[in-house]
Amino acid sequence: MEQVVHSAVYRSPQTILIVDDDEINRGILDNIFSEHYQVEEAENGRVGLEKILSAPEKYCAVLLDVMMPEMDGLETLRHLKKRELLDEIPVFLITAEANDAVMKESYQMGVMDVISKPVVPYVVMRRVNSVVELFRARRSLSNQVMVQQAELLKQAEQIIRLNKGMIEGLATAIEFRSAESGDHVRRIHDITKYMLKYTEWGEGLEDYVIDQIALASVMHDIGKIAIPDAVLNKPGRLTAEEFEVMKAHTIQGEQLLDKIPELRENTAYDYARDIARHHHERWDGRGYPDGLKGDEISPWSQIVSLADVYDALSCKRVYKDAFPREKVVEMIRDGSCGVFNPKLLDAFFSVEDEIVKMYQKA
Repeated sequence: MEQVVHSAVYRSPQTILIVDDDEINRGILDNIFSEHYQVEEAENGRVGLEKILSAPEKYCAVLLDVMMPEMDGLETLRHLKKRELLDEIPVFLITAEANDAVMKESYQMGVMDVISKPVVPYVVMRRVNSVVELFRARRSLSNQVMVQQAELLKQAEQIIRLNKGMIEGLATAIEFRSAESGDHVRRIHDITKYMLKYTEWGEGLEDYVIDQIALASVMHDIGKIAIPDAVLNKPGRLTAEEFEVMKAHTIQGEQLLDKIPELRENTAYDYARDIARHHHERWDGRGYPDGLKGDEISPWSQIVSLADVYDALSCKRVYKDAFPREKVVEMIRDGSCGVFNPKLLDAFFSVEDEIVKMYQKA
């Protein structure tokens, strides 16, 4: 984008279009301006309008007669105004019929100046040059603003990518600590995003919000950083006491996110905080840490909860082998891993054929 804007600065229009049905008048004006500009001519308003509409960017000014056959100057002005070209190309009326009615309508439409015939060469040159230079300066300033806006946008995008990379890096590091692949957090991200984009659970959410919720989902287990290795990586079944320690990762995750002030400025923060604490809640109230029931659990926490279970069942862990797809679906349907919102299950299984492809690619 920056290259396009810079090149536009150096391609300032250099052509003046003279629109007049009198060949002698066109010749006089051509002789005045041809030393400093490229000059094109049109014998009436219709031909002049066609030239302008075909390449409006090439003209730095239009000198327009009023009284012409086929299409007069005022009608030509009306067409240019309708297409909002009078803000881009300065138009001058060159006329011997400069009565009050003509001048009033012309100025109301946006003509830059009305110059009476017969023209005085140095006067018309000065008046046209001044306006052309004004328009060039305005274009140059506009282009500089565009360049600056593009650079600011680029910097903002770099900051967003950096923030996202840091968040994903931290989440992946925690997964490695628990002997998991970093693919787990990426799959949770992808499943969450897919559910929000392609089922009714994302209705009314803008794409940007969906992206932020998906980003927040990668931090669902961030609290595991506070869980001792002996519990986190135990290959067998946890004791009741060990399970209580493990369950604390939900509260620890919320508290950890609260201690990162920079993260609070990120749109994903509120979603991440909620998901970290509540992704183990269950529809029947038998989850943890707060025993939330039904719609007390946010939609995004419900989605991440289901995605987390689906992924845990589908992949090998330190304490178990991966289950086949049919067994995974059966265990989720019959509530072996906790009760989920029936509507959420309907939505999930309506797209599970696509979600399972994430594992086939891996």
